[in-house]
Amino acid sequence: MSLILVSRFHVSQVHAASHGGLYSRPFIESFEETPMLVAVFTYMSYGILTIFGYLRDFLRHWKIERCNIAREKEEQKDFVPLYQDFENFYNRNIYMRIRDSWNRPLCSVPGAKMDLLEQATHDYNWTFHYTGRVMHDVINLGSYNYLGFADNTGPCADSAAEATMKYGVGVASTRQEIGNLDRHEEMEKLVAKFLGVESAMTFGMGFATNSMNIPALSGKGCLILSDELNHASLVLGARLSGSTIRVFKHNNMQSLEKLLREAIVHGQPRTHRPWKKILIVVEGIYSMEGSVVRLPEVIALKKRYRAYLYLDEAHSIGALGPRGRGVVDYFGLDPCDVDVMMGTFTKSFGAAGGYIAGKRELIEYLRSHSHSAVYATSMSPPVMEQIITSMKCIMGEDGTTMGCERVRQLAKNTVYFRKRLREMGFIIYGNEGSPVVPMMLYMPAKIGAFAREMLKRNIGVVGVGFPATPIIESRARFCISAAHTKDVLDTVTNPSLSVSFSRTLMRHVNLCLFYLLVSFHNFSPRMYA
Repeated sequence: MSLILVSRFHVSQVHAASHGGLYSRPFIESFEETPMLVAVFTYMSYGILTIFGYLRDFLRHWKIERCNIAREKEEQKDFVPLYQDFENFYNRNIYMRIRDSWNRPLCSVPGAKMDLLEQATHDYNWTFHYTGRVMHDVINLGSYNYLGFADNTGPCADSAAEATMKYGVGVASTRQEIGNLDRHEEMEKLVAKFLGVESAMTFGMGFATNSMNIPALSGKGCLILSDELNHASLVLGARLSGSTIRVFKHNNMQSLEKLLREAIVHGQPRTHRPWKKILIVVEGIYSMEGSVVRLPEVIALKKRYRAYLYLDEAHSIGALGPRGRGVVDYFGLDPCDVDVMMGTFTKSFGAAGGYIAGKRELIEYLRSHSHSAVYATSMSPPVMEQIITSMKCIMGEDGTTMGCERVRQLAKNTVYFRKRLREMGFIIYGNEGSPVVPMMLYMPAKIGAFAREMLKRNIGVVGVGFPATPIIESRARFCISAAHTKDVLDTVTNPSLSVSFSRTLMRHVNLCLFYLLVSFHNFSPRMYA
């Protein structure tokens, strides 16, 4: 079969290339370079914000402007600083301008719609207070509730309530002491069956699943090849391991193969001894780009160069594949070809924690060597029950087809929403099958303005900017759910709403002078909406 993709470096150019039958389905991803004019004005925006930031710091230093910054006590002035003041410059002078767009308190479940507590500020986002008003039925486009299981009604909630009555809300011990319940054993067997592997083990925290298990699998004398867009938990785990780390370009198989060849040919630095092991670390769906790993090619390279593969399916498990089994199911591959399968229960399953799955020898080794397994408190019983019930629902073991229908509905919603955004002229990133949909905003002032204006229209979104993204690639990130109906998605993508929003946005952007100059050049909704 052929591979179809859209190159990041050739805007809207589509080409096909043969990859030896590795792909059983079209692989379609789209990325566009930031337009030169937009990039120039984005850099200028950050430049002006930085200049005014230093000016305001100068005024604060001479007490001309009131200082709301946390500082060391006067009697500690001769101590070595606990934190460097310059490191907080970005938070103090740039992030503070749009801080009201984040950390909004919810007072409902994160379903297709949610309730938000209204907050206000009288000191330019340094502090907030609640007005007492509740914003009802805000369309939720920010939660990772891909399959709609994060609800307080239905079989999952009922099972969790029963488990709470029987086991309590906490175990108060580690698995290796007296915190191992029968439901822990059942859950791990179910996870292994769900993934199609020999064995699995679970952990109470998704972040710690990566950061505490990679050091147990790799150490000094080992090489980790990491995708440049890997999650912070993977980066931290790699650094804690003490292994040599080399980064390859995102989803670029030529870059990965080059590093593999160099590792085999040259070996370790100075001694040139062979690496003890080479571990390739990738994600299923990249949460900022909305892209899907080119897993068939990664597996082919891994086999050719006899490396190991660590696959993080935090966002892809449950959300991809005809059976909801993740990126392996999406490409129709054999789970045994992935050495270490990692994922979390915090998204598609509406619970908490993570898992590591693979061969039985791997899991038995981790049970005694992983810090997260040895020292962490066991997973809470109601959380376990949520996982078990939702997973059985996806597998169809609950006697219904509800789980399969949700998987299909998510795929249908994803395709529809992406199509609607493209028809409206927006620039969006990622794979056609990814429920993570980044929509490009570029300029920093648009991040806060977009989130505020959408909230006025009862739509809750997440804006993302530097340093979470490249400085000229700020974006809004939509997360699609099976709980979203067509009417909800149509409300979000209503053309009249888009036109109204675009006009209002232009009035409220802090750097309106730049937008005015750009509009004289070539104003179009595709670039600036």
